[in-house]
Amino acid sequence: MASEYLKKKYQDVKPDAPVELTPAEKRRNWWYYNKWYVCAAAALAVLVAGTVWRALHRVEPDYRVAYVGSLPLPDDAVASLETALASLGEDLNGDGAVVVSLRQYVDSSSDTASIMAAQVSLLADVSAQESFLFLLEDPEAFQQQYHTLCRLDGSLPEEGDDSTENSVLAWNACPVLRELELGDYDYDIFGGIITGHTGDLYSRLYIGRRGFWVEDEDPGLRAGYTALWEKLTDGAAS
Repeated sequence: MASEYLKKKYQDVKPDAPVELTPAEKRRNWWYYNKWYVCAAAALAVLVAGTVWRALHRVEPDYRVAYVGSLPLPDDAVASLETALASLGEDLNGDGAVVVSLRQYVDSSSDTASIMAAQVSLLADVSAQESFLFLLEDPEAFQQQYHTLCRLDGSLPEEGDDSTENSVLAWNACPVLRELELGDYDYDIFGGIITGHTGDLYSRLYIGRRGFWVEDEDPGLRAGYTALWEKLTDGAAS
């Protein structure tokens, strides 16, 4: 009964005619419902473009240097040493530029997680034989833990021999290193600026090079690495 009543009551009722939107109203309506999808797509496009650009323009270093110490080196000191070493090196990968990359592995943090992260990163570097030169604050501790330094003449230490005898040189014992023009540095620490001569920062360190335990190491790279080592240590007092 109720349905028959409703049919009679609304039999003459006509639905409202659809509203015809103007082109501008259609665009506004579309944007209202789709703007977040557009923003998300744009952000993704920017991310992908940035990743592709970095991949295409990434400069692969010819030499990798690892600094292992208790205090981080200022950016100025890192950049000046990279430039100085590059001036003595060769274009080993044939990309038209000589590039040196210095990585820092610092364990000065009181945070155990940060110390562990630095140690894991250094272990990955050593395992993959990425860095060739090592600038070390404590060479004995480094060699005991990672056993990666070769002797000064390039020979490998005996299994179980973790001594650094004839494996490292003091920075100041190497005339070429001691006389590098590294300029000054500015270091922002605890809101204050510390300045000094960059050479003084490196003068407390020791330099060593990794051994070539892998037989199929690229002989061209090995020769290039060795040539740089010989330049840096020429005339050194062991």
